[in-house]
Amino acid sequence: MYFYLILALQAYCIYHSIKNRNDYYWIFIIFFIPVIGSLIYLITQVFNKRGLETVQDNLVAIINPTKKVIDLKKQLEFSETFQNKVNLADAYFEISDYKNAIIYYTDALDSLFSRDTYVISKLMEASYYVEDYKSVTTYYQDLIGKNEKIKPENQLIYGLTLDKLGKTTLAEGELKKIDIEYSNYSERLQLAEYLIQQNRKEVAKKILDKIYDESKHFTKNQHKFYRKVNTLLKSV
Repeated sequence: MYFYLILALQAYCIYHSIKNRNDYYWIFIIFFIPVIGSLIYLITQVFNKRGLETVQDNLVAIINPTKKVIDLKKQLEFSETFQNKVNLADAYFEISDYKNAIIYYTDALDSLFSRDTYVISKLMEASYYVEDYKSVTTYYQDLIGKNEKIKPENQLIYGLTLDKLGKTTLAEGELKKIDIEYSNYSERLQLAEYLIQQNRKEVAKKILDKIYDESKHFTKNQHKFYRKVNTLLKSV
């Protein structure tokens, strides 16, 4: 039992380090000095940033990723509220079970909550991941019809969907809307990654070069984007 606890602790620390793009030497410290290295990492990199409860939840999620789904299913069986349906859909989304996420997001959109833009936005994203591009465009038009300001993540998915559908010119026009200086870094990096995968490296490099220039003015919290840009630039 003690051995598995150490493995779980190591797994969480390595996962946290990779997710937050901390210096690579932390992975070696955690791996080669299991207990002490993990404790040092927690104290210096986690506890000063997050509460103990969040760390515990993340550890449980790594050890048993479906536990959250099971717990929320029971909660929904007890009370079939809009929020409980959305919480369960979110849990499925987090473990990349997009088909089940779509089922519960759709079920949440009854007549009373049919205008909920968060759920529509998540349905749009989940539909993209299951390659249901027709639904993506439908949900995008729903957001437009509600006179909502389109979020960068929705704009990105809509543009990528048009590209997947072969509507290259329209896609370029939509994707340009997220390529705005000093903003939308996450979406612009995702776009660059997509373009690299499509072997459109010249276009990707232009986006990455702009972000690289902007990185000179990054705050401390934005340095993770700087490291990601450097990594991607090496591949183009």
